[in-house]
Amino acid sequence: MDVKMRKAHNLLWSCRRASGARWGLKPRVFHWLYITIVQLTIFFASLVWWPGCQTASAKKRLSKVQRLTCLWIMGAIRTTPTGAMEALTGLPPLDLVIQAEARSAAYRLWSLGCWSYLHPNQGHMWFVQNVSGPQYMK
Repeated sequence: MDVKMRKAHNLLWSCRRASGARWGLKPRVFHWLYITIVQLTIFFASLVWWPGCQTASAKKRLSKVQRLTCLWIMGAIRTTPTGAMEALTGLPPLDLVIQAEARSAAYRLWSLGCWSYLHPNQGHMWFVQNVSGPQYMK
């Protein structure tokens, strides 16, 4: 989780260096870069590490990355509430999106027949039982 957050933070700053206060990338381009590069980097292999993002400290770290992005997209001041900025930019909370991506990956593996039922209460099978998803997966 720490490596993912550090990588996302570095990618954000790399994108941010491409613009200044009065020059460079427009906010909608920065929004697009965040969704296509940074979020996909965070979501990679989320099926494996999603339980780690359910803790309060992990949610806080995810929120920091999202907040930084929202501040740069909107050009808002630092006291603007994160929830308000997420609503205005159309970015859902990252912990919920990671959970949805993991659920999607689990369903994809299940539908391709690559899902193992050897240990029903361990590993990724635990994911299917503890996260609500399509009823036909259970």
